[in-house]
Amino acid sequence: MIERYSRPEMKRVWSDENKFTKWLDIEIAVCDAWAERGVIPRNAMTKIKLAKCNLKRMDEILQETRHDMTAFLGSVAESLGDESRFIHLGLTSSDVMDTATSLQLVEASDIIIQDVKELTAVLAQRAIEHKYTTMIGRTHGVHAEPTTFGLKLALWVEEMRRNLHRLTEAKKIISVGKISGAVGTYATVPPEIEQKACRKLGIDAAPISNQVLQRDRHAQFVTTLAIMAGSLEKFATEIRSLQKTEVREVEEPFGGGFVSTGSSSMPHKRNPELTERVCGLARLTRGFALTSLENIALWHERDISHSSNERIILPDACMTLDYILTLFTSVMRRLQVYPHRMKKNLEITRGLIFSQRVMLAMIDKGLKRQEAYEIVQKNAMKTWKSNRSFLSLLKADTAVSKTLTAQELEALFDYQHYMQHVDDIFIRLGLTKSQWQGTIPEA
Repeated sequence: MIERYSRPEMKRVWSDENKFTKWLDIEIAVCDAWAERGVIPRNAMTKIKLAKCNLKRMDEILQETRHDMTAFLGSVAESLGDESRFIHLGLTSSDVMDTATSLQLVEASDIIIQDVKELTAVLAQRAIEHKYTTMIGRTHGVHAEPTTFGLKLALWVEEMRRNLHRLTEAKKIISVGKISGAVGTYATVPPEIEQKACRKLGIDAAPISNQVLQRDRHAQFVTTLAIMAGSLEKFATEIRSLQKTEVREVEEPFGGGFVSTGSSSMPHKRNPELTERVCGLARLTRGFALTSLENIALWHERDISHSSNERIILPDACMTLDYILTLFTSVMRRLQVYPHRMKKNLEITRGLIFSQRVMLAMIDKGLKRQEAYEIVQKNAMKTWKSNRSFLSLLKADTAVSKTLTAQELEALFDYQHYMQHVDDIFIRLGLTKSQWQGTIPEA
C-alpha cells in the first residue's frame, strides 16, 4: 500500500480518526443550524458540542449493522443520551459522507499545493544555476541543436505553474458540501440549514445535488492529480535518459541518505531507481483517474457503485502524488549535473548541429532553400559516414565556397549563437536571482 510511503500529514488526512471527526463536525454544524432556526433547544447544543465518537465502540456496532453510518450514529448517541435524538435530524448518509470527503480533499489539496510550490522553487533555483550550462537538444532522441540545461528546467517550472493553477481550480470545484436529504429535494432539511452548516464548515453549499455530490467534481480533482503525475513522469523520464551510461549528463543523488546499492550482483551499478519509482507510481495515478471518470455515471439519483472504489482511489491518489512530488523534489535538490560531459556530447557529431545555420547563411547569400538544403545535407551525410568534421567537408566543397568564405563558415560554428535569447526567456518567466533568493543547491 502507498500509505506505507506517504508522509504523516497526508496519512492524517485520510485516517479513520480524521474522517469520523469530520462526520461529527458536520453533524454538530447541522444541529447548530437547526438550533439557530429554533428547532433544537439552545441548551441542548451545549451537550451536543461535546459529543464523541468512540471508534472501538463504533467497530463493535458495525459488526452487527454492517452499515458504517448507523454504527457511527450509535457510538455518538451513547456519548449524549437524550440529546442524541437531534443528531442526524433530516439527513441521509451521503449528506455527511460526501461533505466529509470534500473536507478531506480540501485538506489534501492544501498539502499537495505546498508540495508543488516547493518543487517549483527547487526547479527555479536549479534553472537559474544552469541558465547558461550548454547541452545538446535532442529530438527523436537524436542530436538537434544546442540548448541549455537551465532552459530545460525553466520549461518544467512553467509546467508546474500550470499544474498549480489546475489544482487550485480543482480544489474550488470540490470545496462544496451537500445537506439536502434523500434525493436532494430538501424535503426533510431546508436549504437554509445546508447554507448555514456549510458556512460553519468553511465550504460552499452545492447549488443543486441529488442524493450525492456529482462525481464530475471528484473526477476533475483526480484527473488533475493524474496530469500532475504525468508531468512528474515526463521530468523523471528525462533524468533517466540523461543518466544512461553513454550519455551521463546528469545523475540522481547516490548515497548520503539516498539509494546506495544499484545491483545485488553488480557492485558498479548506479541506477536511476528513484526516478523510475516516480514513473511507476505516475502510471498508477492515471489508473485512479480512469476509475474516477467511470464514477460519474450513477443510476438515477444515486447508487453506491462509486463508494467502494473511492475508499481506495481518493486517499491513494492523494498519497501517491504527495509521495512522488516530495521524492522528485529531493532528487532535483541534489541532482548531479556534469557540464563537462554535456560539452563532450555536444561535439560527438563533429559539428553537424550547425547544419541549419550553414543552410540559412547560404539562403541569405541568395541560394534557393532547396538548393542550399541539398548541399548542406550532402556534406552532413558524409560526416555521418566518415571521421571528418562537418566544417572541413564544407570548406572543401566548391558549391559551398562559391557562397561562403572559410571565415564566414567558421563564424557560424559558434555555440553562443544559441544562447542569445536565454535571458529574454528567463525574464519572461520571472526567473531572476532577485526573485529566488536563498542558497542554490550545489550540483
